[in-house]
Amino acid sequence: MKLIRFGPSGHERPGILDDQNRRRDCSGGFADWDRAFFHNDGLRQLADWLPAHLADLPVLPDNIRHGPPIARPGKVICIGLNYRDHAAESNLPMPAEPLIFLKAPNTVVGPYDDLLLPRGGDKVDWEVELGVVIGTEARYLPSVDAARNHIAGYCISHDVSERGFQFERGGQWTKGKSCDSFNPIGPWLSTAADLPDPMKLTMSLDVNGQRKQTGATSTMAFGPAFLVHYLSRFMTLESGDLITTGTPPGVGFARKPPEFLVEGDVVELRIEGLGTQRQTCRQG
Repeated sequence: MKLIRFGPSGHERPGILDDQNRRRDCSGGFADWDRAFFHNDGLRQLADWLPAHLADLPVLPDNIRHGPPIARPGKVICIGLNYRDHAAESNLPMPAEPLIFLKAPNTVVGPYDDLLLPRGGDKVDWEVELGVVIGTEARYLPSVDAARNHIAGYCISHDVSERGFQFERGGQWTKGKSCDSFNPIGPWLSTAADLPDPMKLTMSLDVNGQRKQTGATSTMAFGPAFLVHYLSRFMTLESGDLITTGTPPGVGFARKPPEFLVEGDVVELRIEGLGTQRQTCRQG
């Protein structure tokens, strides 16, 4: 299944993408794709409910906004330097264990929403990443295999960064990652059953039509199931939490000379099987 949400920011409703790529409204049967939905075995309930109702679900007009495919998560957990080639371009050693930092949940927006350039910052950078959404609560999981059962699905996650805030304002990674609109996700959440091998996906990012990042999830050091298992040893992963899993090479700050986003720039992201995103940069 492919889960979507639609409507004005803060008032989104749940839906699905059908086999003909039409967005359909599920709000007649479900309140939202939120923590309660995932926690209460909502994916199974949705799978059981859809066959009898799909044909009657309203098809959405194209002009209705695409929201993030999950409701605002409790936590956004990020993994740094998870691609070997990205660590190399950053002149940093590959971590022996996953490097973890947090992004504020207010960063999560829709896949086509504007990207807001923060006041006082002029080093806004791009990062295409695979997003992992937690389905059922995970705490002290016994194995990587067990962790797979706690993944609801996958989506594109744009881990936007303000590098000046991140590296030049006291070394606070969270500070440089948590500006409004700094984590567009979607356009849909592909359930784990529909994306059985997240380690075989190509990915790319363009700025103003020029390719900046090309990569594949196969070059991750730590895959999604390992990360869920690992993180569960340090914190409880709650239903609906988002893990954003690192980026391939080609980020702006590592270029020579460095490149950063400015007002009017258009960023386009793609991950195989998970659709595309497009954001226009404007002053926040």
